[in-house]
Amino acid sequence: MQIEQIKQQLNSVKGQWLVTGAAGFIGSNLVETLLKLDQQVTGLDNFSTGFQHNLDAVEATVTPGQWQRFSFIKGDICDPSTCESACVNQDYVLHQAALGSVPRSVEDPLTTNANNITGFLNMLVAARNAKVRRFVYAASSSTYGDHPGLPKREDEIGKPLSPYAVTKYVNELYADVFASTYGFKTVGLRYFNVFGRRQDPRGAYAAVIPLWFASLIKEEEVFINGDGETSRDFCYIDNTVQANLLAALAPDEDAVNRVYNVAFGERTTLNQLFSMIRDRVMERYPNIAGVQPVYRDFRPGDVRHSLADISRAKNLLGYDPQFSVAQGLDLAAEWYMENLSR
Repeated sequence: MQIEQIKQQLNSVKGQWLVTGAAGFIGSNLVETLLKLDQQVTGLDNFSTGFQHNLDAVEATVTPGQWQRFSFIKGDICDPSTCESACVNQDYVLHQAALGSVPRSVEDPLTTNANNITGFLNMLVAARNAKVRRFVYAASSSTYGDHPGLPKREDEIGKPLSPYAVTKYVNELYADVFASTYGFKTVGLRYFNVFGRRQDPRGAYAAVIPLWFASLIKEEEVFINGDGETSRDFCYIDNTVQANLLAALAPDEDAVNRVYNVAFGERTTLNQLFSMIRDRVMERYPNIAGVQPVYRDFRPGDVRHSLADISRAKNLLGYDPQFSVAQGLDLAAEWYMENLSR
């Protein structure tokens, strides 16, 4: 099913959607899209990594009538009763709540495990008990671990390289067991370096793209871990939102109880990325033209190269990413220029 068909379907049929991690970067974009499609949306977040200003931004982009279709629960997925109450009367769950970041998991594996495994299981049980139609969850490209092959294909993974990667792989194992044991329908989406509007540039674990935009705008040093030839398959947020909707509503039973790569399918080195970001910031701040990055040691747990094979998502979900890295950076740059200042 193509994304335009999905939008037409949602415009005529109203569903009940629960988005966990709704105040976060990806979650708030899902909430915004669903509200613009006139869906009933419940958001769940404990604000450990999400922000009220993300929800305020969503309210500012939708109509008052659409915003009235949104309800919010401040709560924690580590609390089973919160998960149970949030899932009542929901048709679909888009589970984004988690503690991201490889470095954070290396420093604090216990908290990462509590959120990403115990919290995930709490949500699975609650959604199953509530007879949710489909449970779509944020998996991760970190699951590929030390497998050297490129591009990354869903059925070929290696050993995890960080506690975070372990937790995201366990999510897939639990989802698979719930499918075989309870007949519960799940879809896992292995995100590859998602970026875009409302991605937080602050904090010790900020993702590289918003962090570099913020640093260049503020004329601060930009650090690259390693030699800059590390590569990633960066995926603009609108591609990721599309994948979530397709996964939730795909009519083909063969599409359910699988994991999918969610990416653009193009490899970009950190050196290339730095140049692309600097070129866009230069348009407003021309004095940074000569700025060069500062290279430092490789970061423990990081994968050297990443590139996704997205053919499974294309064939079974109808996934059709519309935004390349360059196009996504154009849009992301516009957002950061408006929302960050010196």
